Amino acid sequence: MTPPMAPLTGSNAAPGAALAVSAFETSVLTKRADFLRAAKAQRLVTTGFLIQARARDQDEAAAPLIRVGFTCSKKVGNAVARNRAKRRLREIARLIIPFHGIGGWDYVLIGRAGKTADHPFAQMQQDLVQALKTIHGQKS
Repeated sequence: MTPPMAPLTGSNAAPGAALAVSAFETSVLTKRADFLRAAKAQRLVTTGFLIQARARDQDEAAAPLIRVGFTCSKKVGNAVARNRAKRRLREIARLIIPFHGIGGWDYVLIGRAGKTADHPFAQMQQDLVQALKTIHGQKS
């Protein structure tokens, strides 16, 4: 599915240029129970992070919404290292999940010790796209 296009505005916009608009709205997981349900679902390990994904039940509210959670254990490092890893995870999720995720799914991105903070950012984005395709059973 290709996202719809929206016109660019401002002084940097080229004539006829368009920007991709997300097909789904995202929100952040905050409740422990949601993280525990995701932990029992599908998981996939990439070089820079681990992703857990689950399709929410029909009776759960806001079905078309994509929910994303982020976590890093103390194994990742001190508070500064954990916060850096989570910032990187939040940014790749902001850039990729609205376009490649599926509404009604929860995703949890987990930082890896010595990997998430130092792994090349572009490679992490490609890893997330590939991980989402694998989780949803899509071919490359």
